[in-house]
Amino acid sequence: MQTRRLPMTPLRQRMLEDMQLRNYSPLTMHCYLRCVAEFARHFGTSPAHLGPEQVRTYQLFLLQDKQASWTSVVQTVCALRFFYRITLGRPEILEYIASPQRPFTLPIILSPAEVATLLTTPRNLKQRAILTTLSAAGLRVSELCQLQVTDIDSARMVLRVRQGKGQHDRSVMLSPKLLPLLRHYWQQHKPRPWLFPGTPGTRPITARMVHRICRDAGQAAHLPKAIHPHLLRHSFATHLLEAGVDLRRIQLLLGHRSLRTTSRYLHVTPHALHATPSPLDALPLDESL
Repeated sequence: MQTRRLPMTPLRQRMLEDMQLRNYSPLTMHCYLRCVAEFARHFGTSPAHLGPEQVRTYQLFLLQDKQASWTSVVQTVCALRFFYRITLGRPEILEYIASPQRPFTLPIILSPAEVATLLTTPRNLKQRAILTTLSAAGLRVSELCQLQVTDIDSARMVLRVRQGKGQHDRSVMLSPKLLPLLRHYWQQHKPRPWLFPGTPGTRPITARMVHRICRDAGQAAHLPKAIHPHLLRHSFATHLLEAGVDLRRIQLLLGHRSLRTTSRYLHVTPHALHATPSPLDALPLDESL
């Protein structure tokens, strides 16, 4: 993914160092720097000269004019909170930075039949290996991109996830059906060190490319749903829940910090719905009514 490099001003350098000291991930640092730079660019001046009124005006611009997604708005809020609290040392401004309430939406999932159709559609071996790994392990797209060949532990049948969200390592299951596919892929392509290298081969594949692979595979399979990496992660969690795997174990496999995040899958699994009788079932009604 090609991104425009912004000039490294002293203030930008200080914010970068503040995040490095707190061990923020490269993706988070890039995102926060971009959000603050766009905030400053909107007003045509250094963000050090901007205060609560400009923050409020910019948030309204994102919501009303730009119609930015909830995720984009929250990223901007987090970036500005860090910038004012840590880099500028002005925590009093935080109370003026409104935090939007997250809308509750049910995740869309694929049925097992749709997953099978998706995984058998691509003829390209690398693309099939990428889609199957996402589906079999429930990885985030950033975690898939950072997989190395040495992260495959065939003796213990696990995949090692390095520094996932929140800078945490974890292990996930290595499916017995995934392992032969990865071995076949490795024999043909000999990737090293990245399991799925990008361009050039010394760098890992980009998230944008993985999104494109998912989209193209979904279109080729004539699936009615828009396919993206997180949809495969949602499907992974929901299918585990339907198979009777407890919520705590699913939380650990997904790398969720809170069980509350994992519990949203209870709202989409038919298993949870069918296991709960309606109050109507206990009423002494004539079944012909």
